[in-house]
Amino acid sequence: MLPIKTALLFAPKTLSATFLCLTLTAQISTAQTTTTQAATTSSTETDAVPSSRETRLANYLSGTKFVGKFTVDGKDSPPKTETYLISSCEKLPTADLYRFKAHIKYGDIDQEVPLDLKVLWSGNTPVITLDSLWIPTMGTFDARVLIQAGKETGRYAGTWQHGDHGGHMFGKIVPIESDQADSPTDAQNGAPAKAER
Repeated sequence: MLPIKTALLFAPKTLSATFLCLTLTAQISTAQTTTTQAATTSSTETDAVPSSRETRLANYLSGTKFVGKFTVDGKDSPPKTETYLISSCEKLPTADLYRFKAHIKYGDIDQEVPLDLKVLWSGNTPVITLDSLWIPTMGTFDARVLIQAGKETGRYAGTWQHGDHGGHMFGKIVPIESDQADSPTDAQNGAPAKAER
């Protein structure tokens, strides 16, 4: 057994070594816990709760009508009328994917379809993005449609492609209940105009 004076001389070294071992063990344990938490977080990011801007966008687009015009490249005719009624829009768990319940009207087409569409963000501006999306009875489409929200009326603008036809599209976004006074009409009979694409 060591005398007390000798034990006190060695005690700081022994305590320092013990403290160092305990500190290293705690740091390793913390690092492992952090790594496990990070792995758990990244695996659930796909199923994450929508961010506030995603929720705001879905709420903004639900119950709206896109009323505007589209052009066809290579034709000198004036732009034609188009309407898209969005009865509901919800953010899906998959990153960048939203479900639009849309009533599409142009030419002989007049149907309501659920569409799972990608919405990408350019800064704080949402862009509806279609890449070779097949829509039943209508065909395959590509499009980029930028959304600009407004207090009472928003705007949309973009490009579209359907097979060998394509062009531009643009118009306003209005709440469904306020669109009656603003909807385009056929100049001859006052009936809502139908677009042909």
